[in-house]
Amino acid sequence: MADTCAVWNILSSSRLCESAFQAGCVFSCTTFVTYECLSKPRSSVDPNDVELRRRLVEEQKKGRFQTFSLAVEDLQEIDILEKRKKLGKGELSSIAFAKKTAQAFMTDDMGARKLALELIPGSVQTTPHLFGWLIYTWALPDSDKISVIAEHNSLNRPLAQFFEEIFLTAQQYRSYSGE
Repeated sequence: MADTCAVWNILSSSRLCESAFQAGCVFSCTTFVTYECLSKPRSSVDPNDVELRRRLVEEQKKGRFQTFSLAVEDLQEIDILEKRKKLGKGELSSIAFAKKTAQAFMTDDMGARKLALELIPGSVQTTPHLFGWLIYTWALPDSDKISVIAEHNSLNRPLAQFFEEIFLTAQQYRSYSGE
């Protein structure tokens, strides 16, 4: 269950995204996240945002980013959570849905990550975690690191430093495990 920033960061690199799908990853989001990504009014048109929206629509057509609605009870939990933390409905709805369905929650927002770790410990991931796992398992060859980071940067996304760090960590774990 991915929140808005995670959706954008996954889609920021076609190579990262495709490797994740080939490795068997399944991504889903709530209707709140889909609204934030595709329909929420924006004060200005950013070409990077337009490209990410295009990619999301394309992946949704392929069935790769499924959208799920929340029940009234789930919305009540969001209201309770909203009073505790200053997070958007996209993050809160994703946490609530992930908790309800026992799915992992994926976010790159520190506030959402902190709350999710309290509510669903052990089930919180980030896009750099995904990148590191793909590198560790060879689902994404080491040689693709540069292109993943370059494409991510070209869309003005903020995770290059974390991709670099987790790349080294994944290589270290591989060397420890003898792979």
